[in-house]
Amino acid sequence: MAEITAAAVKDLREKSGAGMMDCKKALTEAAGDMTAAMDWLRAKGLAAAAKKSSRTAAEGLIGVEVNGTTGAAVEVNSETDFVAKNDQFQTFVRDVTAVALALGDDIEMIKKASIGEKTVEETLTSNIATIGENQNLRRAKRLEVTAGAVVPYIHNAAAPGLGKIGVLVALESEAGEDVLLPLGKQIAMHIAAAFPLALNEDGLDPEIVARERAIATEKASESGKPAEIVAKMVDGAIAKYCKENALVSQLLVMDGKTKISDVVANAAKAAGKPIELKDYVRFQLGEGIEKESSDFAAEVAAASGVPQQPAA
Repeated sequence: MAEITAAAVKDLREKSGAGMMDCKKALTEAAGDMTAAMDWLRAKGLAAAAKKSSRTAAEGLIGVEVNGTTGAAVEVNSETDFVAKNDQFQTFVRDVTAVALALGDDIEMIKKASIGEKTVEETLTSNIATIGENQNLRRAKRLEVTAGAVVPYIHNAAAPGLGKIGVLVALESEAGEDVLLPLGKQIAMHIAAAFPLALNEDGLDPEIVARERAIATEKASESGKPAEIVAKMVDGAIAKYCKENALVSQLLVMDGKTKISDVVANAAKAAGKPIELKDYVRFQLGEGIEKESSDFAAEVAAASGVPQQPAA
């Protein structure tokens, strides 16, 4: 039987919002598997879907830059928020974003590119040495349209083009910037707040949808209703999940009633020209990276009696 550590209980508690003892039981039932434990909690109605904002812990900056019909976003991580305010670090993030804008989003290619007299990778190594803190070029994404606009947005910008949430919206159209830029910004602000998982339902990860179906099936089965009713309940739950997580079918955060696809269609009708929401990027600093909190783990251990892992 897998040992259930205080750190694991704390991690699941933060991700699920469920009670401490429920998290301990879920991990026990799942033999320590974090994903299975989360699914167990959700099937029992003890946790909502994984928090989209997630308790992300990596520091650093998201950079976005646009040049005409091309835009790029990058994430560069640091150990502390203090470094993210450092001019040297901010300059590096801007330089790397410019490289991604020019070359694309292949990280290895970006690392080999030159900024000044050094490559990106050499500059990063030098920054680590001079700033005295580990840093990492984590990811990059470039968007491009043939005609139209790629519109950038930084939520709570730390500096021009830099912040903790960066969004790009690609609009393919012959309409003018007077139409596309405000439309793109409106959609980008929605994306920052609503965290869609894909552009449309077809783009949702099949594995995630399958997990949601398994959870919905277990929940519905516990209702005691006939099999055909259970099947309809499951189909309804999955349809709702897909609509809520695909950008084009989400309701605009600003009014809570207009689908994003209709927002685009209405703008196209007003402009007298077709507008296609071609793609988007949403980078949130540290997505999926968790920071350990030894003090909280000790608190959990004291309250629950589960053993703490010894420090490495």
